[in-house]
Amino acid sequence: MSSPKLLDRVRSAIRAKQYSYRTEQTYVRWITRYIFFHEKCHPKHQTGEHINAYLSYLATDRHVAASTQNQAKHALLFLYREVLKSERKLPEDIIAAKQPEHLPVIFTPEEVEQILTHLTGSHSLMARLLYGAGLRLMECLHLRVKDIDFHYQQITVRDGKGHKDRVTVLPRMISPQLQTQIKRVRTLHAQDRQEGFGRVYLPDALQRKYPQAETELAWQFVFPSRRRSIDPRSGMERRHHASPSSLQRAMKQAIRKAGIPKAGSCHTLRHSFATHLLENGYDIRTVQELLGHKDIRTTMIYTHVLKKGGRGVQSPLDSLAN
Repeated sequence: MSSPKLLDRVRSAIRAKQYSYRTEQTYVRWITRYIFFHEKCHPKHQTGEHINAYLSYLATDRHVAASTQNQAKHALLFLYREVLKSERKLPEDIIAAKQPEHLPVIFTPEEVEQILTHLTGSHSLMARLLYGAGLRLMECLHLRVKDIDFHYQQITVRDGKGHKDRVTVLPRMISPQLQTQIKRVRTLHAQDRQEGFGRVYLPDALQRKYPQAETELAWQFVFPSRRRSIDPRSGMERRHHASPSSLQRAMKQAIRKAGIPKAGSCHTLRHSFATHLLENGYDIRTVQELLGHKDIRTTMIYTHVLKKGGRGVQSPLDSLAN
């Protein structure tokens, strides 16, 4: 019996680590590009210099962003360490893509209010969660019914960035809307079960530990997709969460209709959540915990707004007597 092909081994290793399907697609794509860059030479015959050559090519010839180059590096390190079981070390002379020092775009509270008036239905509720709870887009879409605690007015974010759980605030203003949304999920789930479906994706470890959980209401997504689809890994027909691109498009349209001349996105609502909490006097450590930042320096970037124009410096023009 022939051994599995390399990319199949990569997929198996990723699934064993319980990485997301999006990560699987991304890693496979970068590894494929790496192999073609070296004229289909098998990676096991290549050295750290080959990795260096490809990553440097991305920076110098393709002019990719630092985050993109870093993504490729992680994919290749996964290939060598987890699949080929090689402890290849990267050479010291990798040409790194330049990391831009961008300050986050922030909406004012008035701008947030204007944007929300141009969103309807589930898009409106999701946007209010991004701003009101400081959620990332995928954290919002990954919410399960059991993660919403109306009694204690809190949301549990499971397996967020860095594979960490955290608790954040549930805005009281949207509790009634969220309860209505969960009632819709209940009705939709009952209909799916009646038609012989009603299962939802669970990570393998949870699937083994709680074999009946996939059909329970508590594990259903708060924002389910309108249609059932075939799971690309298991081949089962399930109802997944809503598409991120749908909310992203709605946000772009809402920003345009509100006439706000800023390059904002869904993530700008999370930036605004952090900044407005700091403006309202909340401790930066509290904001750090709500956002799920590992390093306080990441949260510190939002303090630039508090100092107002030009790092708190008063223009000499404003000092002139009228």
